[in-house]
Amino acid sequence: MNIARQINRRLILKNTAVAAITSALPAINFAQSPSARSFTLQSGAWRTFDVTTRIDIVKPQGATQVWLPVPSVNSDYQRSQDNSFSTNGTGLMTSDGVDGAKMLYVEFPATEIKPYVELTSRVQTQSRAVDWSQKTAVAEDTGTLKYFTRPTQLIPTDGIVRKTALAATQGARTDVEKTQKIYDWIVANTYREPKVRGCGVGDIKTMLETGDLGGKCADLNALFVGLCRSVGVPARDVYGIRLVPSAFGYKELSGNPASLKGAQHCRSEAYLKGYGWVAMDPADVAKVMRLETADWIKNITNPVVAPVNKALFGGWEGNWMAYNTAHDIALPKSKGEVLGFFMYPMAENAAGRFDPYAPDDFKYQITAKEIKV
Repeated sequence: MNIARQINRRLILKNTAVAAITSALPAINFAQSPSARSFTLQSGAWRTFDVTTRIDIVKPQGATQVWLPVPSVNSDYQRSQDNSFSTNGTGLMTSDGVDGAKMLYVEFPATEIKPYVELTSRVQTQSRAVDWSQKTAVAEDTGTLKYFTRPTQLIPTDGIVRKTALAATQGARTDVEKTQKIYDWIVANTYREPKVRGCGVGDIKTMLETGDLGGKCADLNALFVGLCRSVGVPARDVYGIRLVPSAFGYKELSGNPASLKGAQHCRSEAYLKGYGWVAMDPADVAKVMRLETADWIKNITNPVVAPVNKALFGGWEGNWMAYNTAHDIALPKSKGEVLGFFMYPMAENAAGRFDPYAPDDFKYQITAKEIKV
């Protein structure tokens, strides 16, 4: 059994146990707007969602294959539960075989004139926030930590990446100090670029070499993860989708459950000694700065941005569902190239791979329904 499979097995066993426990984490406080009252979310208040993805192949060309991401994360902030699907093709629940990224794989014969598949996944989520006054986390497996400092196809850890991280973390002694400096560097030096398609590519070496540090969540949070890994701090991207509006009043941190087109969002985590895996999301700070108001906010002390900047170093809101933490994914039976990450529906036919960033052309729809239990 190779190291990736061993780590995946340990993660599954650990996460299954963790998911059975509701952790008592501190509240997260955001400001709704400069003049509005503050909002507080209490962790431990689990919310249950049914998330449905519907694919309709409008103009099939020969045999068609579809791969849909399935929530694979079980942790102190998410419980991935049941999945069900209907289709006029042949469907199979499977995984990438390395990082434990679950997926629904469906094949349609060339004779099927109206291929469709509908997948519904039930998850429970809650907000999370680290208590910086307590170092009570159980130590992580050393093999797992080493795995999450590895380079990937789009996230190298040497060359300009390490050079940038060393400059950004100068003077930092602890892993918390290094991570804070890298988080601050991302917020100060990168920016949200609305013209980037989807969630971006996440090619951090090219970003640094060209000096073009604009992007979206899969770019900015990948850069955060790569800089952390290059100086020995285990870190990982967490790929998912926003489900419902933010309780904090931020429109850019919300999802519309009736239509989650474009609601995919990548977050990140860093492993900090004594604290365990800690939530991070500098990309959402950049999103609030660029899009929350009519003006592009350039100062993190702005009352709209400041509470987000503080809270997303160590916390995130539970209106979001995680799919997986996988990189370099070879889709089973695919003839296409390896994926840098997997949080969009994918499909291929005789004409090639569909464009996952064009849901209207691809004809897929994602919705969410909150279930009171």
